[in-house]
Amino acid sequence: MVHLATSDLITHDTPGILAVAFLIGIVVGLTGMGGGALMTPALIFLGVPPTAAVANDLTAAAINKSVGAAVHYKHGSPNLQLAKWLIIGSVPTSFAGAWIIKAIGADKDQQAFLKMAIGIALLITAVTFSLRIYLEMRRHLPEDPDRPDPRVRPLPTLIVGAVGGLLVGMTSVGSGSLIMISLLLLYPTLSARKLVGTDLVQAIPLVLSASISHILVSGIQWDVLIPLIVGGSPGTFLGARLAGFVSQSILRRGIAIVLTLTGLGLLKVPPVTVGILGAAMVILGPVVWGVIKAAHGRPAFRHVPLGHRGDRNPAPTDESRED
Repeated sequence: MVHLATSDLITHDTPGILAVAFLIGIVVGLTGMGGGALMTPALIFLGVPPTAAVANDLTAAAINKSVGAAVHYKHGSPNLQLAKWLIIGSVPTSFAGAWIIKAIGADKDQQAFLKMAIGIALLITAVTFSLRIYLEMRRHLPEDPDRPDPRVRPLPTLIVGAVGGLLVGMTSVGSGSLIMISLLLLYPTLSARKLVGTDLVQAIPLVLSASISHILVSGIQWDVLIPLIVGGSPGTFLGARLAGFVSQSILRRGIAIVLTLTGLGLLKVPPVTVGILGAAMVILGPVVWGVIKAAHGRPAFRHVPLGHRGDRNPAPTDESRED
């Protein structure tokens, strides 16, 4: 049942949700990833119950992702055969997510279970984020529109869709990160443009199925959903416009750190331990990444040349953006 009370559309939480949606929208626009993984825990920390946070985030994502998918479909980038098998696997399991949570029992038990599930999902997402950065650094495939698509492997692709759909249906986390990294591993020769386009197209029915399921089970809160859409859409647009000027690799490593610490917080790891781990990741992370890059024959640390004739901000190259 959808709960709608016009007088309650604007509450004291509205400014906070708008601001968070806008900022996370910028991150999504910059990197093309991290929406649900960042938004759902952010809503929980703002005081929104976990079940409501998942339901409203999924509904907003179903709307926002449709725009990006339409753009990619228009330009012919998605591999529709690949998307088909992902959708066949993901739609049933994503729809089951809300019913699995409902079957747990009392509302208190549902909220506790969902916090734990989201915490685990965030840690999984942080690992897949990091693995994606590493794999993209290794492969460096040039964009070739004439390159033939790899042969689709139906069974493993269907399994990826089913597992990803179940994770998204229960937690709203993983529609981009987990499925994207699985596609990278299954189809390493798929171009980056088609990889993103395929992921966006398959994510629409996945997220829509999960959203409908959660609306049927627990309803949505318009005072949460509307700020998510109103704040997230311009943020995503702004982030997309700024994407060419920001290092994607640095942003993604930052997101991986945030997801790790947030996941540990939801799993009730002591704050002191979380703080120590966070400091270690911030300080040692760039050093470890530099060592990994050097081991693959790339400069350990990026060198930014000074521009000529007073140009202190030369246009970023693909190499500098990806770090």
